[in-house]
Amino acid sequence: MNTPLNPKQLPLSKWTAVKPVDKEKHFIVVKLIEAEPPGAPVIDIELQAVHSGRVQVLPWRALSDPTAWKRGWV
Repeated sequence: MNTPLNPKQLPLSKWTAVKPVDKEKHFIVVKLIEAEPPGAPVIDIELQAVHSGRVQVLPWRALSDPTAWKRGWV
C-alpha cells in the first residue's frame, strides 16, 4: 500500500511516467506552486523531464494516480 502524498515532501522527488511521451519517462519535482495569498496550500507543481529538461505544471494530486505516475525512477 502506498503512503499518502504530502505536498511539502514533493520537492526534488523523482517520478516515472507510466506512459512516456517523446522519450520523457523520468521526472523531478522542481517547484511547488501555492495559491494566493503566500502561505496558502500548495495547488500545483512544476515537473521537469530529466531527458529533455522540459517543464510542465500539473496539480500535485495528479501524482497520486497509479495509472499515470510511479514514485521513484523505475
